[in-house]
Amino acid sequence: MDKSGKKTYFARRPGGIALMAALLCCILLLSLRYGSADMSWPAFWDGLLRRPGAETQTAILYLLRLPRLAEGVLAGVGLSVSGVLLQSVTGNELASPNIIGVNAGAGFVVILLLFFCPAAYFFLPFAAFGGAFLTTLLILSIAGRIGSGKTTVILAGIACTAMFNAGISFFSLLDADVLVSYNYFSVGGLSSAPVTNLIIPALLIALGLAVSLMAAPKIRLLCLGDSMAASLGVRVKRLRTLCLILASASAAAVVSFAGLLGFVGLVVPHIARKLAGGHTGYLLLAASLVGSALVLTADWLGRTLFAPSELPVGVVMALVGAPFFFILLLKRRRRG
Repeated sequence: MDKSGKKTYFARRPGGIALMAALLCCILLLSLRYGSADMSWPAFWDGLLRRPGAETQTAILYLLRLPRLAEGVLAGVGLSVSGVLLQSVTGNELASPNIIGVNAGAGFVVILLLFFCPAAYFFLPFAAFGGAFLTTLLILSIAGRIGSGKTTVILAGIACTAMFNAGISFFSLLDADVLVSYNYFSVGGLSSAPVTNLIIPALLIALGLAVSLMAAPKIRLLCLGDSMAASLGVRVKRLRTLCLILASASAAAVVSFAGLLGFVGLVVPHIARKLAGGHTGYLLLAASLVGSALVLTADWLGRTLFAPSELPVGVVMALVGAPFFFILLLKRRRRG
């Protein structure tokens, strides 16, 4: 509490965001240091600094772990920003990329590609992104014809999710090999793909975060309700459409390299709200840092707990996210 009696959130205190960024850097360092391959601290620094005689450590760090950490940070930022935007513009604290159909649309196009062109595995990231983004356009088109209200977007997303999931099940039953290939993508996980493959997703995620921060004051007004926001000069329909496109583009960029990684967009905005309150700008920054830290921690646990075997980060996130989802449902029931 400050002198006026108002609650002071951690992320909005002087140095709060900087401390959260420092904590993320510590997690990055530990995730880089520890993994399935045992490495002492002296060997770690030798490999990191590319010293002679440490070629093996250098290869592990730069070819395997660093690209994976870059994916983890991007996935955390992209899905967290997407979740914050969706929950803000729909007024639904359970909204996430999974709910509005982005993941289902990406999954449907991926399974189509696997079914008709199984050899075109290289194009899976592009198919995932295209499916996710086209689904967003479909949902916006449906919602625009019916009405631009908050509930309409959610209902249109749920309907599209059901339709695409039915298509995924249909093609999975037709070809068991397609189902096997699709399973890893559907769980969601990080790989050690070359960093060059992340350039376009990184640009999309960075652009989404930047535009969201610029629009943060108006998004905050939108949270007061459509009528109040309109009376304060906000073009409600245009702003909601922009936020939905930004949210979907960020989530689609993550889907293109991490698969259908769930629960990050649902869980992280709630944690960030405890740290930043309802101030949208601080909320977006806090969510980006918390999301990155959470994904990296889940990936580190998946790599080390059962080494040399590995749990996909999507499985670890589900173990965390599913109980959290039930807690949210119970809270909503009590308030209702």
